[in-house]
Amino acid sequence: MFDFLEHFADWVIYGILNLEEGGRLASSMNFFIYETLKIFILLFIIVSLMAVINSYFPVEKLRSFLSRKKLYGLEYLLASVFGAITPFCSCSSVPLFIGFVQGGIPLGVTFSFLITSPLVNEVALAMFLGMFGLKTTVIYAVSGILLGTFGGMILGRFHLERLLSDWVRHIWSNAGSETVTVGGESRSLRERMPEIRQNVMEIIKGIAVYVLIGIAIGAGMHGYVPENFFSRYLSSGEWWTVPLAVIFAVPMYASAAGIVPVIQVFVAKGVPLGTAIAFMMGTVGLSLPEATLLKKVMTMRLIVIFFGTVAAFIVLSGFVFNKVL
Repeated sequence: MFDFLEHFADWVIYGILNLEEGGRLASSMNFFIYETLKIFILLFIIVSLMAVINSYFPVEKLRSFLSRKKLYGLEYLLASVFGAITPFCSCSSVPLFIGFVQGGIPLGVTFSFLITSPLVNEVALAMFLGMFGLKTTVIYAVSGILLGTFGGMILGRFHLERLLSDWVRHIWSNAGSETVTVGGESRSLRERMPEIRQNVMEIIKGIAVYVLIGIAIGAGMHGYVPENFFSRYLSSGEWWTVPLAVIFAVPMYASAAGIVPVIQVFVAKGVPLGTAIAFMMGTVGLSLPEATLLKKVMTMRLIVIFFGTVAAFIVLSGFVFNKVL
């Protein structure tokens, strides 16, 4: 599908720059050019599709729908799916989490959104599709949505509202008296296109630097990191390598756009795909910056419960990935 990009990268590196084929610098630069072009093409296509969907199904409609309907558990799945189609990292998901609470949506349902939003989005899926293929992308997307669904269900059963910060509990308790009205829009797609184009460009501009940084890190690792650097710790296939990958990930922070190219190189260096994905999930979904933001809306006890639950599901997902991929 992207053979023309490979030929273009080869032409630039070996034809124009006249670098030695097989050298570390040439290998790194070839990786960078090819992956950058491929990922931005996929990003533009998929982000555009998601922008059209979000234009017809904005946050306010979902908040109104979930706060007024009894869905017998389906609301967790819907919130998780919505998290998957919104282009938010873990830190930018927190303000929307507060908006869900303000809209009167049950806390467990808001957790489903908060879990899935940084893990699965059009950026991650576009990059996964280009780097790991359709099968891995589908398995990753489905598992991320299920992780958010069941994680939210489990957390919701503990009735953790008492562990929210005082001002968030005040917002949540008053949400029932607020009325959410959502007017229907009859604008055509053509009339929506200027707004959609603006949203697409804002998203791509907002993540472009992180994509380039992530690809640059991946390119450097691809060309210069010794083959056994990561395999020394994470590629043995032992059961403990998956939880170790999650532990390594927590002190770090990256968006899906920044970490996926690094994960590709992890796999190339011998780390099992499931272990590498567990590392990625931990990096984007259990970061210290997210914990710092959550401290504004949750007590430390609730943060520990939330992180512990999500970490357990990520470890389980890593085991499953290693079995099926």
